[in-house]
Amino acid sequence: MISKEKIDAIRMTVCHFPPGTSKWNKIEHQMFSHITKNWRGRPLTSHEVIINLIANTTTDAGLKIQAALDSNGYPIGVKVSDKEMKTIKIEKHSFHGEWNYTISPS
Repeated sequence: MISKEKIDAIRMTVCHFPPGTSKWNKIEHQMFSHITKNWRGRPLTSHEVIINLIANTTTDAGLKIQAALDSNGYPIGVKVSDKEMKTIKIEKHSFHGEWNYTISPS
């Protein structure tokens, strides 16, 4: 378990793809067609079946997918107040700061 003090000391850089560009991710684009071929005609009856079908996908070139189910529970409906948002130290990057930024400890 990571202590709150260590979490407060982590700098995180975030870089998003611009809207509508995920289809240009070359690896994702190449693998998606193989995944759909691999599970074509098979009933997706459980998370285990889906993960196994994805994880057993390879290409003729030797690319292989690793997949695992994240069964952790995550809280929903967490509200962050305007006051809390103002304390977040966000440094926008010079190139598309709306998509690329670094969050530093306050």
